[in-house]
Amino acid sequence: MISGKTTLIAHLGYPTESFKAPMIYNPWFDRQGIDAVVMPMGVKAEDYAGVLASLFKLTNIRGALVTMPHKITTLSLVDEATPTAKIAGACNAILKRPDGTLLGDQFDGAGFVRGVQRKGRALEGARVLVSGSGGVGSAIAASLAAAGVAEMALYDTSTASSEALAGRLRAHYPGLKVGTGSNDPAGFDLIVNATPLGMKEGDPLPFDVERIAPSTFVGEVVMKSEYTPLLRAVRDKGCAVQVGTDMLFEMIPAYLEFFGFGSATPEDLRAVATLAY
Repeated sequence: MISGKTTLIAHLGYPTESFKAPMIYNPWFDRQGIDAVVMPMGVKAEDYAGVLASLFKLTNIRGALVTMPHKITTLSLVDEATPTAKIAGACNAILKRPDGTLLGDQFDGAGFVRGVQRKGRALEGARVLVSGSGGVGSAIAASLAAAGVAEMALYDTSTASSEALAGRLRAHYPGLKVGTGSNDPAGFDLIVNATPLGMKEGDPLPFDVERIAPSTFVGEVVMKSEYTPLLRAVRDKGCAVQVGTDMLFEMIPAYLEFFGFGSATPEDLRAVATLAY
């Protein structure tokens, strides 16, 4: 129930149809007796800077969740960003501090990595391929580097994006072997689809599935359906997989702490979530 005392967390992105966070946060707030709400707000890229500035003039807003296509842009619109956000080159969380200034942080990568590790997959010394060097791909790459992977290949249709991410990774992790330019999934321990491919009917697969070995762990960020065409195809080959919402359940506890709402376990959140596809 929304009241005059309700604290607002905006969920900013475009389009909003595939948003899953409100169906996780809001039931949890209700169960915990917290008078707060996560509200999806569709904002196109050309309007984003103006909308963000106006939105944070609201007196009852605590912060925002940020998703595609605004994560990279957000980094230049906050007053301060955490080191994690700077390395990722993107923000997916904004906190309005008591003095009105905006702090940006980034939890995509931590959520993805925690999910993989909870499934028993070791990352230290692994060879990984991350397709997509936008906000979510950059964050996942940064967190995989922090987890101790030995080699990382980056691919993006924008060569400039993947090269810029490679440069940031090399600067912070000089021991990491980083390559760009190839989307060939053969020979990797872990591959990640961090592109929007899979959100629309008829999208091509982000990887050549014939080149993926059954021993490869395949991670997905798309949440349009639980098992995207990519995950269905690799699961049929025997690959272990991580669905997009796993990353969400793993990162939400960090978000809750960031916004000052306490914490929760992924199991707590799954128990009350009302996810629909």
